[in-house]
Amino acid sequence: MNDCCPHECCAVVDLRQYTLHPGSRDTLIDLFDTHFVEGQEQTGMHVAGQFRDLDDPDRFVWIRGFRDLPARAAALNEFYYGPVWREHAAAANATMIDSDNALLLRPVRLGPGYPAPDAPRPDAVGPSLIAGAVYHRGAPEDQFVEFFTDHVVPVLSATGAEPVAVFESLVAENNFPQLPLRDEVVLAWFARFADEAAYDVHRRQLDASRVWRERVLPELVCRSVKPAHELRLRPTARSQFR
Repeated sequence: MNDCCPHECCAVVDLRQYTLHPGSRDTLIDLFDTHFVEGQEQTGMHVAGQFRDLDDPDRFVWIRGFRDLPARAAALNEFYYGPVWREHAAAANATMIDSDNALLLRPVRLGPGYPAPDAPRPDAVGPSLIAGAVYHRGAPEDQFVEFFTDHVVPVLSATGAEPVAVFESLVAENNFPQLPLRDEVVLAWFARFADEAAYDVHRRQLDASRVWRERVLPELVCRSVKPAHELRLRPTARSQFR
């Protein structure tokens, strides 16, 4: 897996996971899909994907990209001090318990399945599933990316979960401190599945893999500072990443 970033928009990425008040997720998604997609992209961001967490009815997950760090600061200032957020901020904030679960990342690999900014933006919820994990590393220089590329990816791919996107922490100062970031070093990956049944097939094959059980998973656990956070995500109606 070679380092690559085919889309100029995405050298810097925010992965954000919001904990919401019970029953309010659809309210936020309606606000987001109606107002915040174009509202953010008009400032130069790329809203690549927004999702319902299938394992937590009160969690909303989304990904946005920036050309570089200066572009991130400029775009966030323009949006959060601009008219779209000013008009809808109170309604959006009213849905949220915690919006500080956010990671600053950079792409290790973005495959052909990762949406470019001009990719079609549908208007319907489909059966597809985006799944993956966030691995918590010890340090940026721990060779975790090499281990993931050489040992984890082959098993994932062989069991039907070839990563579409792989990100690692971008160790840099938060240049929009009004939105806090978690101080963690991670590797995150995402794969696409046609539906939940396809994901379940992958999990059964992975659990049955002797290489995974006896070699890869024990080493992965040893290299991680805490358990992985696994994600099963349903794209919203207007998510490009699906």
